[in-house]
Amino acid sequence: MAAPRAKAAQSGAAAEDAALAHLRAAGLQLLARNVRYPFGEIDLVMREGATLAFVEVRLRRNSGNFGGAFASVTPAKRRKLARAAQAWLGSHRAYAHAPCRFDVVAVTAADECEWLRAAFTLDDLW
Repeated sequence: MAAPRAKAAQSGAAAEDAALAHLRAAGLQLLARNVRYPFGEIDLVMREGATLAFVEVRLRRNSGNFGGAFASVTPAKRRKLARAAQAWLGSHRAYAHAPCRFDVVAVTAADECEWLRAAFTLDDLW
């Protein structure tokens, strides 16, 4: 039997796989996955045309609890994601002036995906 932390990591990876497949089917291109910085992380960096999408993937077994997967992306989590996006853009100069957005993909235990484009903006954060 897997330890709870290992099981959670497996579930999280499976949710990211489902979200990635969903976004690719919609025509987005993967640029990076699991980008980690000491101050935040990005699950997926995708490109849709000229626009970059920094994607937070949320797995919820009971989507109605505590406001669901979208509500679980707290203001603090949004700020961490924004800082990580800024760092990623700083190290990928080719995309420095690309239009950007922050998306959330909520994944159920059955790998069903609900995609919220432009879930928040930098103006929402500070």
